[in-house]
Amino acid sequence: MKEFIKVMKALSDPSRVKVLKMLQRRMLCVCEIQAALGLAQSTTSKHLKLLENAGLVVSSRDGLWINYRLSDGAQSEYANRQIDSLERWLEDDPQIVELVNKLPQIRRETILNPSKYCTQEAPHAARKL
Repeated sequence: MKEFIKVMKALSDPSRVKVLKMLQRRMLCVCEIQAALGLAQSTTSKHLKLLENAGLVVSSRDGLWINYRLSDGAQSEYANRQIDSLERWLEDDPQIVELVNKLPQIRRETILNPSKYCTQEAPHAARKL
């Protein structure tokens, strides 16, 4: 039951559901997710950590970037089922539609100072603004 509760808690926040819906479209770095949702870097990182711990997303480092993508669901049967279901859910939701329409304009290359915003190891970076 512990794994089930972990997945359900991760999905209980609208921002985390939005992250998953964006990751259905493409792999994103922390700064792109932050820009799309209008959240602080530390808040974005906390959401991503919860999603990763629940087996819903995976991260990988690519130079300055920490990239996130949907998990293949191998870590958790519950995460796997929710990832599959979420692909069909909320596609007509106005907030999701707006977010998905905004995604093509959000690119790491256009975000200033990517070294400040695209690493989880620098939660203090958001305070330097």
